[in-house]
Amino acid sequence: MNPKYPYFGTETVCKEQIISFPPQHQDRQPGIESKMVPLPIWDNPDYKGSGKLEGKVALVTGGDSGIGRATSVAFAKEGADVAIAYLYERSDALVTKQAIERLGRRCLLLETDLRVKSNCEEVVRRTLATFGKLDVLVNNHGVQFPQDSIADITDEQLYRTYQTNILSYFHLVQAALPALKPGSSIINTTSVTAYRGAKVLVDYSSTKGAVVSFTRSLALQLVDKGIRVNAVAPGPIWTPLIVSSYDANTVKTFGLDSAMKRAGQPYELAPAYVFLASELCSSFVTGEVLHVNGGQMVTT
Repeated sequence: MNPKYPYFGTETVCKEQIISFPPQHQDRQPGIESKMVPLPIWDNPDYKGSGKLEGKVALVTGGDSGIGRATSVAFAKEGADVAIAYLYERSDALVTKQAIERLGRRCLLLETDLRVKSNCEEVVRRTLATFGKLDVLVNNHGVQFPQDSIADITDEQLYRTYQTNILSYFHLVQAALPALKPGSSIINTTSVTAYRGAKVLVDYSSTKGAVVSFTRSLALQLVDKGIRVNAVAPGPIWTPLIVSSYDANTVKTFGLDSAMKRAGQPYELAPAYVFLASELCSSFVTGEVLHVNGGQMVTT
């Protein structure tokens, strides 16, 4: 334990960049962060908040772990209360909740399946009932199921991927929109695969391409309401989705194809979400995608 940050644990203050990972695999998506070796680094103790989101309320889907956890903690450092929607990973969600509350902010945990439209409506309703408003919506949850051939993608897999990765984004925005006021922000998580493709992720990549178009079109539709809509496109990031998607041998070399020759850590994504969430920082930014991918050049 680090004496300065005893509630985070040593994994969050390690500044060594990890090049390769031990072979490992989890059988259920989106995976459990506490079972990963090494644990992802989700907090940078040198990141000091400056009130960029003071008094704001954010709803972060997939906020229990990975990029969502790092983003939620960074939002709390900037003064926001955070509602976190997650599928089943309660043990991870409790760690995130503890971190947010140690920072003096409130955290609401919402365990649900966002593939169901009524559940999307319910998480928004409960967020509003608890905090009284909603200023930032982060659509971040997702699944991916690698297949060597498109012929091996079953209807069940295809529907699950689309329901999770893009249809639920529509439903969450539809539910949240009546509560969003001028100055509010919607942030969607897309992927580098939306731009460069991925041989074994045909269905996943196509949903992430849809997220890009969804972001751009929604930004145009909502600009007159004073609501900004943007996205973040991560490259290879060490999260539970990786160990629950790929076989153990693939995990060993995960991220080595980036220009930096390593995978990124969740804390390296969080400032991008803070930037897009903060009207102070990004009031003239809408319809854009921020690429945080370790130097993989893409055509936008």
